[in-house]
Parts: sequence; structure tokens; C-alpha cells
Amino acid sequence: MNRRAVLLGTSAAALAVFGGGAWYLRQQQEAEAQAAAAAAMTQNPEALIRPYSPILGPAQAPVTLVEFFDPSCEACRAFHPVIEDLLQQYPTQLRVVLRYTPFHEGSDEAVRILEAARRQEKFEPVLDALFEKQPEWAIHGAPDLDRAWRIAGAVGLDLEKAQSDRLHPDTTAILNQDMADMQTMGVRATPTFFLDGKPLTNLSAEALRDAVSSAVAGIS
Repeated sequence: MNRRAVLLGTSAAALAVFGGGAWYLRQQQEAEAQAAAAAAMTQNPEALIRPYSPILGPAQAPVTLVEFFDPSCEACRAFHPVIEDLLQQYPTQLRVVLRYTPFHEGSDEAVRILEAARRQEKFEPVLDALFEKQPEWAIHGAPDLDRAWRIAGAVGLDLEKAQSDRLHPDTTAILNQDMADMQTMGVRATPTFFLDGKPLTNLSAEALRDAVSSAVAGIS
């Protein structure tokens, strides 16, 4: 066996060990995340889903995907079309429960816009618009929240009424509770997904589609 063959064999073995180690680490992280989520829900069963949480899709759907999201989060914006596609693909089987996680500067104001829109039954069009136009208003370090309000107004939000609802005590309570639940559930980044109560640790569009597909197949 020549020296080149030995080196190639050694490299292949090293890659195999590395790959096996990475797989083990992912499995360990998933197990730890699931154990932490299970412990959190045992101590506080309502921490994952609150009665007030916005729901996309049928409220009584058998498969539940919970998303902790930030309206200013670029990754949340990237996943939004995936969520919409899944809701279209599984119109009766899937519901998506949204939890506010305003990590970015100005995101709490965006939540107030969304909650004002919900009172006017404009939640989904305003959510879609804020994500679509996110680069125009969610400027890191200098969010243009007046622009965010105008974007909401452009899709039908009554801005005068919405501004009067801006500091509604129910909205403040929702923000405070969602932030507390975020900590309880160990959410440290957005988006974070829980499918039927279990955290999804492999964050990719393909992994999300596969997980939801498997969950729907499991109820058939």
C-alpha cells in the first residue's frame, strides 16, 4: 500500500469518526432539549400554548406546531413562506400557534401592531405584510417603526383605532406572559419550533417539512 492510499484511508476514517461524533452530539442535544421542554411543561403546562395565542389554521387541528417568533427576525421571515405552504398542504390537519419573542429592538412595538390588527381581524394580512416588508422597517439598531405602522395601514389596518389600542393593557399582559413563557421553555433564539409538544432541534426548511409530514402521517 503506498503512502497516498494510507493518507486517504486515514482521512476517510477521521471523517467517519467526525460524522459519527456530530450525529451523536445532535442526538444528545435533541434529547436534552426534549427533556427540558417536558420538565417545563410538567411544572407549567400552559407555558407552551396560552388561550390567547394567535392561531393560523383550524383551531381544532390534530397536529400543532408552536412557533416562538420575532417579527424583526430575518430567519423567521425566511420560514414564514414554509409555514404558509404547510398550512396549505395540510388545511385540516395542521394548526400553527404563534408566541411572541421580541428579542430585537423595536419588536415589542411590532407585536403591538399585530395585536391591534388582531382586534380588527386583520392579523394575518398585517403579519404577512410586516414579514414581506421587513427589510424596510426592521433595521438593526435603528428600526423604523413609523414605517411598520404605515405598512400595516396599507393592508387595511385602521391606524387611528390601532394607535388608540397600542398600549392596551391586554397587549402588555400578552407581551409579558410570552416573554416569561419563553424563558420557561428555554427558548434562546428565533424561530424556535415545538411540534406536538416536542422541540425541533434541526432547524431547516426541509427538516420542518419532514417533521410535520411525519406528524400528519401518524394521525392517518
